[in-house]
Amino acid sequence: MHLRTAALAAAANGRLEGPDVIVDGASQDSRAIEPGQLFVPLSADRDGHDHIVAALEKGAAAYLTAGPLEGGTAIVVDDTLVALQAAGRLARSVLPPRVLGVTGSVGKTSVKDLLAEVLRERWATAASARSFNNEIGVPLTLLAAPDGTEAVVVEMGARGAGHIAGLCAIAAPTIGIVTRVAAVHTEAFGDLTEVARAKGELVECLPVSGTAVLNAADELVAAMAARTQAAVVTYGEEGDVQAENVVVGDDLRARFRLVSPWGSEDLILGVRGLHQVENALAAAAAALVTEVDLAGVAAGLARAALSPWRMELATAASGARVLNDAYNANPTSVAAALESLVALPARRRIAVLGLMAELGDREAADHAAVGAQARALGIRVIAVASPGYGGEDVASVEEALARLGDLGEGDAVLVKGSRVAGLERLAAALLER
Repeated sequence: MHLRTAALAAAANGRLEGPDVIVDGASQDSRAIEPGQLFVPLSADRDGHDHIVAALEKGAAAYLTAGPLEGGTAIVVDDTLVALQAAGRLARSVLPPRVLGVTGSVGKTSVKDLLAEVLRERWATAASARSFNNEIGVPLTLLAAPDGTEAVVVEMGARGAGHIAGLCAIAAPTIGIVTRVAAVHTEAFGDLTEVARAKGELVECLPVSGTAVLNAADELVAAMAARTQAAVVTYGEEGDVQAENVVVGDDLRARFRLVSPWGSEDLILGVRGLHQVENALAAAAAALVTEVDLAGVAAGLARAALSPWRMELATAASGARVLNDAYNANPTSVAAALESLVALPARRRIAVLGLMAELGDREAADHAAVGAQARALGIRVIAVASPGYGGEDVASVEEALARLGDLGEGDAVLVKGSRVAGLERLAAALLER
């Protein structure tokens, strides 16, 4: 999005130093800055102000600063993060009303990816990159929307009360989707009631003219209908938008009939896993609200792909099949991935699992429950630096590869863990064998 630095300075209560120039998008990473972007130096483990010169050398058109001036065009502010959020609100003010927020304990990134592809059947659509879903990622998403954007899909994450409301104050969504309430980040939230209270802030922030899209199969999500003045559309079992005659093929792609108040349509998903049917229904319901027709919904869902390391199925040269779902992990998503592993035709099934992080007091019980589920399904478990599963314990990716031994046709391996586990390296190594 092209914005003038004078307008950005005014929005952030800052002071413009240097010529008034046009910026196109923004980045907080000097290594990834693109020519013409606004550089946003943030202070965390390292002070981003130390990299202003590097950003300018890579082509940044201007920069925010709460510190020194380094030449060029600068917007001087008291706090660069607060200024970034003000810039996000400015970008939102020039976007059309069609801004869709997605939150939930699980599935929100998948729903974001699916929804963006379906919306593109009718609208020029921008969406959060990867999992840009926090107080930094949301304004960056809005600023990245190209001129002429007709719809924006904004993923919204939270690790505590008030986080979603804060993101809504920046993005001002008119349609809000809540996927599920599950035991994720319970170390920060406490219990499921607190998780639901936080996720429901999205529907509370919707305008009266907006629409809440809620999962009818999750009681805590369905109950959020009472927390919004917006219209409500539900999806999933007993919802307004449902899937009938679901069949999952050997490639893990689901085929089903979509039934909705807008009509019915036969669909095949481009993404893999039975649990993606529910995510597809969420995307379909929201897209139908925005007047994408059923044919467009079917075409978008057939074409859609997920962000990296989510249900990626590939076959190694040895013939072994590798299901890479290593982006993140929690009890709900691991259970779904194990069911997908069982659905793969194979003579041996192995799950290489890493830590499920941020579970707080539930950590031991949740890891034990997942391990028990795997054993009940006849799946061999190799646990990387996470002994709570009760499987074969190893300390590293390298030890896990050695423990797997020779794999071949008829073997299927699931790789899954929280980001801290870094198990995508193992999936890549398996495919390189």
